[in-house]
Amino acid sequence: MVSSALPSKRKSQPETRGSSERPAQLLAWYDRHRRRLPWRAPAGQRSDPYRVWLSEIMLQQTTVKAVGPYFEKFLARWPDVSALGSAELDDVLRMWAGLGYYSRARNLHACAVTVLREHGGVFPDTEEGLRALPGIGPYTAAAIAAIAFDRLTMPVDGNIERVTTRLFRIEEALPQAKPQIQALAATLLGPARAGDSAQALMDLGATICTPKKPACSLCPLNEDCAARQHGDQETFPRKAAKKTGTLRRGAAFVVVRGDELLVRSRPAKGLLGGMTEVPGSGWLAGQDDADALAQAPGLAGVKRWHRKLGVVTHVFTHFPLELVVYTAQVPARTRAPEGMRWVPIATLDGEALPNVMRKVVAHGLGE
Repeated sequence: MVSSALPSKRKSQPETRGSSERPAQLLAWYDRHRRRLPWRAPAGQRSDPYRVWLSEIMLQQTTVKAVGPYFEKFLARWPDVSALGSAELDDVLRMWAGLGYYSRARNLHACAVTVLREHGGVFPDTEEGLRALPGIGPYTAAAIAAIAFDRLTMPVDGNIERVTTRLFRIEEALPQAKPQIQALAATLLGPARAGDSAQALMDLGATICTPKKPACSLCPLNEDCAARQHGDQETFPRKAAKKTGTLRRGAAFVVVRGDELLVRSRPAKGLLGGMTEVPGSGWLAGQDDADALAQAPGLAGVKRWHRKLGVVTHVFTHFPLELVVYTAQVPARTRAPEGMRWVPIATLDGEALPNVMRKVVAHGLGE
């Protein structure tokens, strides 16, 4: 049963002639043009809930192209949810490194552990049951329920938002428009094949109803698309102006002992929780270089820190960051300060270094 009730008809709501035919038109198009994706089951076969869940978590705020190699690596290492639930979190973080938004990796592991310990390694097959799992919100629960279990529900991702806002010409801006988008997207579900209906809309948004220069002549819904009739497709979805966070500044310290690098693990909770980093200062708005340098790690043998030219920049979801990088070399027997460790530079690819730290290390070790 579709969870979102349809909105009452208003004068401002777009015409919906032919609306009863849309689900069939979408599925007919999908049967001819469906994308081949490593996590998608072949036509006529039931989807594996583990693959659907893993791909949906990885695809959050990330592109299909970027996710592909990570999905294959995870599947090779942990072929099912029981294997992933038995893994160490540090191993999962290392495998995830470079994919970004690292809270997803921690939630991924926590969810696998919960499914293994509380559900016998079997995913719940309802939206309600799925939403009770760590890291699974309304969209992900709906996506898994529809694609893996064919529950009659419509998950709304960015592609489906775009198709729906154009088809119905929804003037309200995001995120306020989300309830209306959800309700109208649900009208595109047929009486069966809910998972294929959702994936059809996802594929339509990814390949035809693209953000710029949509290929409207190839769209199966083009004849009664309200935005196409008005000629303003590319202006949808309407979006509220983004708020830019305050710039934060800090310092990072790249310390080399022979062929080893000094690193530490970030606290388990919070931004980049549990990931590996080089020691550094806090990241604060208005912090100057002197304050940041005063937070350098205490190391015997470091008489002065060498500041590298330039800064490392990185943009997080809520704020931009600038890091000054300081370097030093220490004698072979120098001990790591408490809470830190030496790791071979040659094996850094195996460490759970987030992208910002990979930038820092590359800058610090560069000529």
